[in-house]
Amino acid sequence: MELKPDFAFTPLPSINRSLLFSVAGPAASPLGLLEGLKGTWIGNGFNVIWRPFQGGPPNQDRFLELNLTEEILRFEEIPGPIPNRGLLQPDINMFGLWYLQTIADANIKANGRPAGLHLEPGIWAVVPQTEHPQEVPTVVRMASIPHGTTIIAQGVASTSQEGPHITDINITPFVIGNPAKPVAFPESNLSIPSEFRTPREGLAGIDQAFVDNPNVVLKRALHGTPIKNTVALTVSSDAGTPVFGGGLANTAFLQGSPNEGPNAQAALVTATFWIETTQGPVADGPDFHQLQYTQTVLLNFNGLSWPHITVATLLRSSPYSVSRGDTLSSIALQFYGDGAEPLWRKIYNANTAVIGPDPDVILPGQQLNIPT
Repeated sequence: MELKPDFAFTPLPSINRSLLFSVAGPAASPLGLLEGLKGTWIGNGFNVIWRPFQGGPPNQDRFLELNLTEEILRFEEIPGPIPNRGLLQPDINMFGLWYLQTIADANIKANGRPAGLHLEPGIWAVVPQTEHPQEVPTVVRMASIPHGTTIIAQGVASTSQEGPHITDINITPFVIGNPAKPVAFPESNLSIPSEFRTPREGLAGIDQAFVDNPNVVLKRALHGTPIKNTVALTVSSDAGTPVFGGGLANTAFLQGSPNEGPNAQAALVTATFWIETTQGPVADGPDFHQLQYTQTVLLNFNGLSWPHITVATLLRSSPYSVSRGDTLSSIALQFYGDGAEPLWRKIYNANTAVIGPDPDVILPGQQLNIPT
């Protein structure tokens, strides 16, 4: 998916009035705090979803799918200001990035390749302060999901000199509209055998702590990583929280029959993305960039809201094709200006699946992802 090289939004007539955006990012960027999203992010995560199960034994209306994941998330800036024309107030410009996200199962292969789980094209944009409605500067995520849902999730951006604040979450379903009434099911206990949960071969690397609190995966990935700066993007499809704006649309299949309820209707999406600047392993050496997120989608069916939770930790990466004579040290010297052990090993750790067990053996033509 590419934009034509000469494409750029050009508001006609132009919008010249001053607009108040949120806390600024790099001075030259109209994207503000979204500037840090630009690039390609590659890494791993964890996905959990209660799927509807039709045709099973009495009262078995669910299947618990658990996946360790491999993910690529690519962002590119949309050229030019995106005009919004107003009736109640003067026109505004937004600025944004388009993105493409692909997620695959890290354990299950299909025809020798990781089994695909998710594909999502979309846009992130910054929105200035508005008078109608009276709203602070915001960010908005607009996404289209092939399973049958489109999302507008709006919220706020903030920055901190500390690491991310990651709260605990759980996967327990609850009565629709009443989170105070949870309903527990045995499939969430990995010590209890179940044919209505991902089979054993798909559970490699997943422990009970992941299932009890998927955000543990993010906390473990942060262990021992010094964070120098964090940008938090918190958005929701709830039309009133954290800001005015947002919503979901579902296909007819997901909505089900009006008199019998939905097949699996997405009712709410909440997500927080953390763009983290991490301290490199060499004193006075380069910093690195990490993207973490946690997302909860509530799926409504058979009287309950069932949490579908996805988390991931991704490194901003540049592609590199190995040439004859390359070593990890020479590649590290090319990208970081230093070929020392901590830096070449960072490249190796990000590419062990490609390189194999011996970091001294890399082959011409191998495609590496270099953390940046």
